[in-house]
Amino acid sequence: MKIAFLGTPSFVQPVKDALAQHFTLVDSLDQADLAVIAAYGRILTPSELNQPKYGCINIHPSLLPKYRGPSPIQEAILQGDKISGITIIKMDAGVDHGPIIYQEALELSDNDNFDTLSKNMFLRAGEILPKIITDFVQGKIKPKEQNHKEASYCNILTRESGYFEIDKLPENLDRMIRAYHPWPGVWTKWNNKIVKLHPKGAIGGIIQMEGKKAMPLSDFLNGYPDFPLKHF
Repeated sequence: MKIAFLGTPSFVQPVKDALAQHFTLVDSLDQADLAVIAAYGRILTPSELNQPKYGCINIHPSLLPKYRGPSPIQEAILQGDKISGITIIKMDAGVDHGPIIYQEALELSDNDNFDTLSKNMFLRAGEILPKIITDFVQGKIKPKEQNHKEASYCNILTRESGYFEIDKLPENLDRMIRAYHPWPGVWTKWNNKIVKLHPKGAIGGIIQMEGKKAMPLSDFLNGYPDFPLKHF
């Protein structure tokens, strides 16, 4: 079976590796029996979706119809969700709108950040995908329509998404730091310098002054005792 894989970030590599082990990877949609899409940076046209014999399926890292859109992992962390998951859909012309082929819930912890969670989710997707594809093309799986009335959406992130005013700390600062690591990062300005906040290490918050190395907040405050943020 010929599979076209479209995926942009490095964290989707386990999916590509799994497909390569079980199927023949091809470079174009018109050569493929099926296309697999994972965190791809472009919306496919209706004609492209119809080129492969069995169409296109998408791996979306949320429990659709919750968090349709480009930043579902970040949104789940921002909202403090305890459960997220993986949804595989048969793609249609709508964004994350198509019928569900498979769905699996995953527990989230208070230590998860975007970097760790995205890797874990797509590693799991790579484990389950070959059998799901086989069952799907053999007609053993009947895609189930989403409940579109329950759909929610998340936004495209920009560099400004991680900015906060140093004198107006967001209530969800810890969740922001974890959701936006490593990009766009959480940052503020103090004394005309950019200050970045990183996920907590074993000894607490990690902070970085523009042009300096990242360090524990306690060490940072030794050098900058008048910095207004004393803990995070």
